[in-house]
Amino acid sequence: MKTETTIQGLSASLSPARSARKIIGFVPTMGNLHEGHLNLVREAKKLCDVVVVSIFVNPIQFGPNEDFDSYPRTLERDSHLLADVGCDIIFAPSVEQMYGNKPRLTNISVSDITNDLCGLQRPGHFDGVAVVVTKLFNIVQPNYAFFGQKDYQQLAVIRQFVRDLNIPLEVIGVPITRAEDGLALSSRNGYLSAEHRAIAPTIYQSLNAAEKQLHSGVSLAEVLENMKQKLTQAGFIVDYVEARTPELQKIEAFDQDVVLFVAAKLGTTRLIDNLQVKHTA
Repeated sequence: MKTETTIQGLSASLSPARSARKIIGFVPTMGNLHEGHLNLVREAKKLCDVVVVSIFVNPIQFGPNEDFDSYPRTLERDSHLLADVGCDIIFAPSVEQMYGNKPRLTNISVSDITNDLCGLQRPGHFDGVAVVVTKLFNIVQPNYAFFGQKDYQQLAVIRQFVRDLNIPLEVIGVPITRAEDGLALSSRNGYLSAEHRAIAPTIYQSLNAAEKQLHSGVSLAEVLENMKQKLTQAGFIVDYVEARTPELQKIEAFDQDVVLFVAAKLGTTRLIDNLQVKHTA
């Protein structure tokens, strides 16, 4: 496994694979890896000859009061984990390598589906994601790119601009990886105190309870209200509990497939999760 820190170095490392027309898979990450990231690499290995994983904490997707400076940088540990699951190349550029020394005058903004959910709570976040992921796509030029469905809105945004901008790759969504107690794995789970970590699985429990209520005929509005109450009583500060179609359009009744979304804080740690619920006639 190679580690490249420059765009030129990565291009040189990928040149033999391109010449041999091998299939290149790409997993973008911000490092501090967990089993969810490793599952993305495992899925990439099934489809691709060469797998590139980027490790880059992207400054332009963090808000002014968010955790950019304190976000864990664990490259040595991450490298060992990636070697164990068969990653071929790590791309770990500096901020200067990614953005240069001159002001960035170009933005990529996806409208409509970024207006609410996490887009409302984190203004500018998805623009930052769209810019860095587009840059990484241009640098790596993969055939496939792999993203976790925990960040469902992010996945929808990436699919949208890939389609809108005719970026020649296929985006693969990989199901959420969960701890044994149901908590969706996240690099930010490490911020939770022991007390909060014990409470955190309530999010997934509330999603499962909501699915059962929907299938038993409880109205969508009542189900969402029940979720808010359950989370608040458990000690969460709820950012939002929402329902959308799989394409992220608003939905008033459970008359088609629906995705339930939760974002809530325990202490200073913001957790997100979602559950896709099938409508059966």
